[in-house]
Amino acid sequence: MSAIPSTAERPVFGSITLKAVMALTGIVLYGFVFVHMVGNIQLYQGPEKINGYAAFLKAVPPLLWGTRITLLAAVVLHGLAAFTLWRRNLAARPVGYAHQDFQAAGVTSRTMYWTGPVIALFVIYHLLHFTLGSAHPQFSHTDVYTNVVVGFSNVWVSGFYVLAMVALGFHLFHGGFSLFQTLGLRTPKYEKPIKAVLAVLCTVIVVVNVSFPIAVLAGLVK
Repeated sequence: MSAIPSTAERPVFGSITLKAVMALTGIVLYGFVFVHMVGNIQLYQGPEKINGYAAFLKAVPPLLWGTRITLLAAVVLHGLAAFTLWRRNLAARPVGYAHQDFQAAGVTSRTMYWTGPVIALFVIYHLLHFTLGSAHPQFSHTDVYTNVVVGFSNVWVSGFYVLAMVALGFHLFHGGFSLFQTLGLRTPKYEKPIKAVLAVLCTVIVVVNVSFPIAVLAGLVK
C-alpha cells in the first residue's frame, strides 16, 4: 500500500486550479487579441486615423496602463500555469511512448508546446519593435503609421510576423477549445459548432493580422 503524500509533497495548486487559471487568463488574452486586431484595421484608413487612435489611447493613462497591467498579469499567469502543467505531465511519464497514434489529436493540439514559446518571443519582439522602439530603425512615438510601414518594409521582419500569426491561430484554436472543456461547456452536442466558430474566428484573426505586413510589402500601404 502506497504511503499518502505529506502536505509538503503536495502541490500548492492542483491541476484543475491551474487549468482554470489558464482558461480565465485565456479569455482575457483572446479579447485583447481581437480588440487589438480591430484597432489595427485603421491602418487602411490612412495615417490620421490610426495615429489619432494611438493618441487617444495615450491621452487616457488609466485605460492604457490598466490594460497593460492586466495583460501582463494574464500573460505571466497563463505562462506559469502552462509550464507547471507541462512539467507535471513530463514527470508523470518521463519515458516517452514507443509509438504515438495522433489520429485523435489534431495538428493544433500537437503544436501547442511550440506555438506558446513562439508567441512569447513574438510578444517580446513586438514590444521592442512597436512600443518601446528599441528594435525599430526609425521609431516615432507619435507616428504609428510610419512605424508600421518602415517596420514591415523589412521582409525578414514581416516573415517573422506572418509565422507568429500562424502560430497564434493554432494556439487560439486549441486553447479556445480547451477553454470550453475546462469551463464544462464542451458537450458532444455542441462540439462541432464550437469548433466551427473557433475556426472562423481564428482564421479571421490570422488573415487580418497577416494582411498588414503583406500590404506593406506589396506597396498597398505606403
